[in-house]
Amino acid sequence: MARAQWIVATLTITLICTGVGLLRGSQGAEPATSGTADALPSRALGLSGHRRLVRGLEHSGAHGPGTGPRVSAAPLRASRPLRLRIPSLGVDLPLARGPQSDGGVAGWDPAGPVPGSAGTAVVSGNGLPLAALRRGRTIEIPRADHRTAVFTVERISPGAVTGSGGRPGRARLRLVSGETTVLARLTGPLHTG
Repeated sequence: MARAQWIVATLTITLICTGVGLLRGSQGAEPATSGTADALPSRALGLSGHRRLVRGLEHSGAHGPGTGPRVSAAPLRASRPLRLRIPSLGVDLPLARGPQSDGGVAGWDPAGPVPGSAGTAVVSGNGLPLAALRRGRTIEIPRADHRTAVFTVERISPGAVTGSGGRPGRARLRLVSGETTVLARLTGPLHTG
C-alpha cells in the first residue's frame, strides 16, 4: 500500500509542476475555458482537497487562470499615455488627455500622475464593461516612451472609490466607467520597441 501512495504522490507532483510550467509559459494569454482545478485528475489520484486549495488560490488574487503571482513594480518616468488596452475584455482604445465623452476614446486626468508614474492615475471611459473584469487580470497602457505600463487588477467596485488605496511612491491606476471603478497596481513595464 505504501508503494501505491508513493506513486500517487510522485504523479501528483509531476502534474502540478507541469501545470505550473504551462501557466508560466502562457502568462498574458487568454485562459482556456476550463479552470486550473479541472486540469488535475484529482478523482483518478484520490486527492479530495486539492480542488478547494486551487479555487482558494484563484479567488485570493495570488494566482488566477493564465496568470502567475505578480509583484508591484517600481514607478516609471512620466511619459504620455497613448492607448488603453484590457486584453481579457477585448478593449483597445486611444487614450487622450482630459475627460472624454466619446465612447471610442478613453481619457486620463492630467491633474494627477501619468499612468505608470508614482501615484494613482485616473483613467475614465464611457461604456467600458468593467464589471466583467476580474482580479488578477491585466490592464495595459502603451506610452510614448515605447514602454507599456502593465497594471494588475486588485479590486472591482460598483460605485465611486475615493482615496489612493495604496502605499506612497507606488504606481497605481483607478479606471472608471459609469458606476464601476477598478483599482490596479503597476506590475511591470513591457518594452514595445
